Amino acid sequence: MKTLFFTLAILFANVAISQTHQITKHNGEEVDVNFIKIENDLVYYSFNGSAEEHKISKYAVAKITNKQSNQTQKVSDKVIVDSKSDYKFVTILSQDKTIGLKQVANFSGVSTKTKGEPPIANKNQTAMRIKTQSASSGYPFVSIVEKADGKYEAVAYVY
Repeated sequence: MKTLFFTLAILFANVAISQTHQITKHNGEEVDVNFIKIENDLVYYSFNGSAEEHKISKYAVAKITNKQSNQTQKVSDKVIVDSKSDYKFVTILSQDKTIGLKQVANFSGVSTKTKGEPPIANKNQTAMRIKTQSASSGYPFVSIVEKADGKYEAVAYVY
């Protein structure tokens, strides 16, 4: 009788700590995880048997499926950028929101400075130029690092 209870306890404990969700990324990769939360454009999760919290950009995740109830939660749409005219679809991300995306290119330049324009207008024009350049290369995400001397460095990302 003790053996039966021990076996049942092990069986139920194994089910209780197994991965409960499946993350499907936009690049087609599927990962079995224990989903924790979505916060600040990041998806938090842990692996089986680990209390360590991992995170990935929500832009890299297509959906999260609950394996027990088969409910699917859509996280983000896949962004496809084919030409320069698709600059509207390019998303500028901060460096910490690019986890899980693949870095593909770096480009740099001088920030736009138009006489009489306020600094925010100059910043917007520079961002528009970077988005256009990224779109013409087919990159849907870009991160901009501005430097003190009026120059910038941009890093492009894909799925």
